[in-house]
Amino acid sequence: MKVILTHDVPNLGHAGDVKDVAVGYARNYLFREGLAVKASKGAVKDFERRRVVDTRREEKIAARAEALAKQLEGITLTFEAKAGETGHLYGSITPAAIAEALEREVGEKFDRRKHILSEPLREVGKHTISVRLSANVVAEVEVVVKPEGEDLPEAEPAEAPAEVGEPAEGDQAEE
Repeated sequence: MKVILTHDVPNLGHAGDVKDVAVGYARNYLFREGLAVKASKGAVKDFERRRVVDTRREEKIAARAEALAKQLEGITLTFEAKAGETGHLYGSITPAAIAEALEREVGEKFDRRKHILSEPLREVGKHTISVRLSANVVAEVEVVVKPEGEDLPEAEPAEAPAEVGEPAEGDQAEE
């Protein structure tokens, strides 16, 4: 029996392929699971028409994703959060917060589950976040996390030397 595969089937073929399979396999497995339809002239024409429409839609989505990727290319998101002395945040910057910031910045809707490929950020500093825009397009966005009310620590200032005449810490003053 000839069938048209509507989904990829392991060890058989890919979606859109026309295959000759056993009648029992087609009826009892492929048709019941929705993995294939019977290959008639009308079904083949319909499937080809759907394939052309799907290809056009995917091209439009890919073009839109490429344009959005270029728009995201130079964006740097800055977050302020409470942090300890070691730079570890008391909370975290979540993918949902990153998605909201991107929505404000770009004006597009981002789903934290589908688009933001990141774990919550728990450290102060610069982070690079991947944003999936389509199946083949992933943009990189820089996220800067700084402690509340402070700038990013570039380098720790060295301790000032003790003044002459003052005893240094740990030294006993002579009596």
